[in-house]
Amino acid sequence: MSGKPSERSKVVCLGRTYCDIIFTGLQEMPVLGRERFAQDVTIAAGGGAYITAAHLASLGRPASLLTRLGTDPLSQSLDPEFEASGIDLSFIERSDDAGPQPTVALIKDGERAFVSRRAGGSRPSTLKQALSAPDIAHLHIAEFATLADNPDVIAMARSHGLTVSLDPSWDDQLIRQGADFFEICAGVDIFLPNVEEGKALTGESSVEAILRSLAERFSVVVLKRGEHGAVASRGSTCVSAAALPVNVVDTTGAGDAFNAGFLNAWLQSSDLQRSLGAGIAAGALSVQSVGGVPSRQS
Repeated sequence: MSGKPSERSKVVCLGRTYCDIIFTGLQEMPVLGRERFAQDVTIAAGGGAYITAAHLASLGRPASLLTRLGTDPLSQSLDPEFEASGIDLSFIERSDDAGPQPTVALIKDGERAFVSRRAGGSRPSTLKQALSAPDIAHLHIAEFATLADNPDVIAMARSHGLTVSLDPSWDDQLIRQGADFFEICAGVDIFLPNVEEGKALTGESSVEAILRSLAERFSVVVLKRGEHGAVASRGSTCVSAAALPVNVVDTTGAGDAFNAGFLNAWLQSSDLQRSLGAGIAAGALSVQSVGGVPSRQS
């Protein structure tokens, strides 16, 4: 019968969902008082929870999106993409105060800048229902801001036998909370920052020192290093993997794609090196096209 703990395989991804408006082909970044023109623009669903869930689904891993969406036209314009994503959408809450949540992404020479708007609260009314669903094996929290709004979510997940991962996702205010950050994150099994977040959180400058400091707090630490690949540790085991040589078009969502690859392999095997390689492969696939999610071919 379905619902037995041994048959759990689905990942539920918690976080805000945005409408990404992505400008590419910029010759110069905007400055105050001057207009710049982009060669192309893409409008797509975004946010770490959605992007990670979409990549998980593309890898064959059942995934649910746990989020709040608005009822405004911009939010509703994302519905066709959601429906084509292969994600379980049954835990999405629709609310008038949850949108619009746009993100404008400006891409130049492989680098990016973002401006986003958060609307309403981040706690879906479906939270308890999602975490208690019998086929859920793992909770992925896509941003620390959502965890800070809902500090009880880790304990809730663990009470249902779920493992938990967190991508802190850069936030100028929240990322510098010091000891409070780690207190709120207590109980996270897999921590997935990038190297800049690791520096801000630990005050360390070298990859080795960052990893060593974070390993005192989390069972598994995965440090994403962009074009330099990634490193990971579990206990006394430390492994690394180089980035793959690919043509970089847009790095939006690459870290979230990496998370999906890593988590899918980790939930299958608990093999650190294999999982790191799978994360690198998923991230490399993501940067070769505009937008954060993989194209689905049916």
